[in-house]
Amino acid sequence: MPKKTIKRMMPDHQTIKDNKYLKVFGNLLHNANLWHLNRHSVAKAFAIGLFFAFIPVPFQMVLAAGAAIIFHANLPLSIALVWLTNPLTMPVIFYACYLVGTLVLAQPQQEFAFEASWQWVVDSLSTIGPAFLLGCGILATVFAIIGYFGIQALWRYSVAKAWKERAQK
Repeated sequence: MPKKTIKRMMPDHQTIKDNKYLKVFGNLLHNANLWHLNRHSVAKAFAIGLFFAFIPVPFQMVLAAGAAIIFHANLPLSIALVWLTNPLTMPVIFYACYLVGTLVLAQPQQEFAFEASWQWVVDSLSTIGPAFLLGCGILATVFAIIGYFGIQALWRYSVAKAWKERAQK
């Protein structure tokens, strides 16, 4: 059942409550609904986490936590899913975002060499920026929708399978 698997992988409640970046939310983190595992809260958490994983901004975890609080999604899962884009996967995922953006804008792909400097980021916003940001928005939305409905379907399938097994016993 997805609930047991997710529960095993989730971080401890106190660890998240004690996170220095999430202290901004104060007493809102004590809402018990943010910690429950049910089909709706987990599906919303997947949508939120996957959405913010594709948004290229700092403090994605804080944004995901804020959205989880607003939409009453499972908070630990929302935050954990943001780490889909980590230092190892980020180049591949963001390059895919750029490719999707060039495809949608019907622009030719431009050659570029990444530099870890603020000046490169500012200069790139006018050249590859529009395609990259559009691709990020598109993939964020697509994966959020897939995540939401995929979890809904997986959860329903799992419950129906468990009912069927109980009926056979």
